[in-house]
Amino acid sequence: MKNASILVVDDESNIRLLLDEILTEEGYQVTTASNAAEARDAKLAEEYDLILLDIWMPETDGISLLKEWAKKGPLAPVIMMSGHGTVDTAVEATRLGAVDYIEKPVSLVKLLRTIDKALLHTRAKKGQPGKLVPPSLTPVGKSKVMQTLRDQIAQIAKHDSNVLLVGEPGSGREMVARYLASFSSRAAEPFVTVMAEVLNNENGDLSFPGDAENPSTIDRAQDGILFINEIGKMSLSAQNSFSDLLKKKKNKLSNKSEEKFFNVRIISSADSNFENNSTGFMRELLSELSTVIIRIPPLRRYAEDVPELLRYNVEILVDSKNFPFRHFSVAAQNRLRNYPWPGNIRELKNIVSRLLILSSSDEITLEEVEIELASQIKETKNLIKPDFLSMPLREAREHFERAYLQQQLVLSGGKVGQLAKRVGMERTHLYRKLRSLGVDFRNTTKNNK
Repeated sequence: MKNASILVVDDESNIRLLLDEILTEEGYQVTTASNAAEARDAKLAEEYDLILLDIWMPETDGISLLKEWAKKGPLAPVIMMSGHGTVDTAVEATRLGAVDYIEKPVSLVKLLRTIDKALLHTRAKKGQPGKLVPPSLTPVGKSKVMQTLRDQIAQIAKHDSNVLLVGEPGSGREMVARYLASFSSRAAEPFVTVMAEVLNNENGDLSFPGDAENPSTIDRAQDGILFINEIGKMSLSAQNSFSDLLKKKKNKLSNKSEEKFFNVRIISSADSNFENNSTGFMRELLSELSTVIIRIPPLRRYAEDVPELLRYNVEILVDSKNFPFRHFSVAAQNRLRNYPWPGNIRELKNIVSRLLILSSSDEITLEEVEIELASQIKETKNLIKPDFLSMPLREAREHFERAYLQQQLVLSGGKVGQLAKRVGMERTHLYRKLRSLGVDFRNTTKNNK
């Protein structure tokens, strides 16, 4: 419920300013008040969709003000805030009609989640539609690249067509699938994830987990979204069975008495090179699964969002796993902004986790980041571990060359000139090789200048 109006009541000017900036940036209409008198005037002048109310204020405290408003009739949702609250004050606030209680210092992720829940509950009571997208599913970033991606997902979600998500490993394909699902008409229906490899049964039985209590088979699925991860790993026998199933679905849907048969929207994912190396995949099936294609950008294409992603993941880990809160120094943020991120979002989350745990101070320094990146580069030497013996020679060679050149590019600081020297290739030939393998050297080079 963006564009909702929010009244922030707090006697601390720095907190009012911070909440005003954050909530305005999120799309809310914000009014601030520094005490009970200003809050009364603001509420008389306008009806708000939500009120953030501090408990401890001079003259009239938040609990007394809430009690005063409650006597006058129905209230907009009120979320209480306090830096040193007690169980008693929380209970009293709830008894008077507050919908939630937040402790200071306020966790940004928890604040936005609490506001979303409160507004969603209000809309549900009024019979208005509303969707709550968990913060952990929302693609983060203010760059044009991420704005375009979010707009594209929201547009495609409105339709019930099958979608193929294409992107590098670690780029957040399942997160995008769930984000898309949250905006679709199937948001309240089951979301089932299955690895394409588990469909590789020799007898062609396309069984999948369904849910913990009711194991199911794909051909008996009734409603919801089926997310098939890494469709490039689906065996030919499974492809044939799945293709037959989709044909059967089309035939059954023409019979109104059977229109619930396999009423499932399919979202699939594949590696960024799948489209150019899909010779072993049935064309007809690929066409069915890729009615719409969304290309998920690698992190190096929106590196300007790295500082925001760092803050966001710190908030998530502090809030959900009780990690110690630490912030990245400007120098540390700048270093990570210029890192090529071969492992994409997954690598960033792992690095943030380790640094929060291992750092001994409130600030994560450049030196700590350098040590962590050095260990990352050392570990990349062990990343080339596909089962080459199960692949055709050409595919195995491409896997090796791609992984090898990506790792060497990291060691070269993203500079193709240095990469050419390291691998002993003529630069023009190297450019052709990088393009053919889908290694995005342009953005890596740009981010490391």
